[in-house]
Amino acid sequence: MKIACGIDIIEIDKIKEKIEKKENKFLNKIFTQKEIQYCEGKKKQKYQHYAARFAAKEACFKAISKNLKSKYDITWQDIEVENDKNGKPQLHIKKVDTNLIENIDISISHCKQYAIANVVVLYK
Repeated sequence: MKIACGIDIIEIDKIKEKIEKKENKFLNKIFTQKEIQYCEGKKKQKYQHYAARFAAKEACFKAISKNLKSKYDITWQDIEVENDKNGKPQLHIKKVDTNLIENIDISISHCKQYAIANVVVLYK
């Protein structure tokens, strides 16, 4: 067995600035429609949720990158963060051989200024 982890932290204002400046171009490049719908539903805290999902995607990429032939094998939208029925974030990863992965766990958090995510992957 092999364990890999990735972590990322982002300033919420940087994500807010990119969204407000590039609007749909940035949103549609980085986030899936489910993620956009979820974050937009958070009203005043939507930028915290966008930033948390951005950090989660970065952390996931770091954790799985050793098993990619090229960093271009996946895109931002190939990693989707979705909460389960209890509110715990889950990762859905496309274009990656998930048969090699025994378990993947994610933790995300945010406050007024920062969002952070940690991803741990247990390989078979």
